[in-house]
Amino acid sequence: MDHASPSRQYDDGLSQRMAFKPYLLLTKPGIIFGNLVTVIGGYFLAAGGHFEPLLFLAAVIGTSLVVASGCVFNNVIDRDIDGHMARTQSRAMVTGRISIPIALLFATVLGLLGFSLLTWLTTPLATGFAAFGFAIYVGAYSLYLKRHSVHSTLIGSLSGASPPVIGYCAVTGEFDLGALLLLIIFGLWQMPHSFAIAIFRYDDYASASIPVLPVKRGIPNAKRQIVIYTVLFAISSVMLTVAGYAGWLYGVVAAGMSVYWLAITLKGFKADNSEAWAKKVFGVSIMVVTALSVMMSINSRMPIAEPLFSLARL
Repeated sequence: MDHASPSRQYDDGLSQRMAFKPYLLLTKPGIIFGNLVTVIGGYFLAAGGHFEPLLFLAAVIGTSLVVASGCVFNNVIDRDIDGHMARTQSRAMVTGRISIPIALLFATVLGLLGFSLLTWLTTPLATGFAAFGFAIYVGAYSLYLKRHSVHSTLIGSLSGASPPVIGYCAVTGEFDLGALLLLIIFGLWQMPHSFAIAIFRYDDYASASIPVLPVKRGIPNAKRQIVIYTVLFAISSVMLTVAGYAGWLYGVVAAGMSVYWLAITLKGFKADNSEAWAKKVFGVSIMVVTALSVMMSINSRMPIAEPLFSLARL
């Protein structure tokens, strides 16, 4: 019997990992991880100290699979404009390393697995918000708005704000005030975060003729918008404590991080290097969303507000 040598087995394993890597990159692992953090935050905020492992895993894994599916579809849709941007020219859909039919099949399988898991083990509302976020990102944003409207970031922010709501609604099964606040908080967070990216990647977006705010209306305008949305985010983030959904410790951290982020954004008006400033705004935005997600996980309180649907029936 012929036995492969250890070095041959290692080479085969390495080749398999290298062959899988382009598919992994199609799913945009960084985006998946970022959404994973917010799903966990939303789940524990609603759970109020009660932990159900199966429900938690279903919400986290199901949402991650749906996000991965959306990212693969986005890569397929954006393959033409990605070829004009320096940072995306080597993507598998641009180089042709992965064919369009295979990528579409891969995206479909990921989506079916994710939605099946959410449908089977969570709540209809959680699954519905996953479908809502998916439709916004793949349909409204990727297929049309990204290429045609300066308001694409605003509409697309609803997709980015969906994961924490999915985690929350997986526990409650209701769209109450807590879920609404999560949608507002994370939607507002998306704006300065995304505008900062558009500033330090200005040349890429301009080369691909993507009408993001800095390209379409100028960097000074984008800086003003960043400050405005950061202020709105700061106000909304502490409302989780005011409304009784998170404890005072969360409120202190949310206020402190928001003020720090705002201070960084205000420096943009005097910044000589807008690119370096925008990268710092982006970096701080990651710190902010991570801190808030962690704090709402460990400092949640049982909701005291009536569900919005109940109030609407009064």
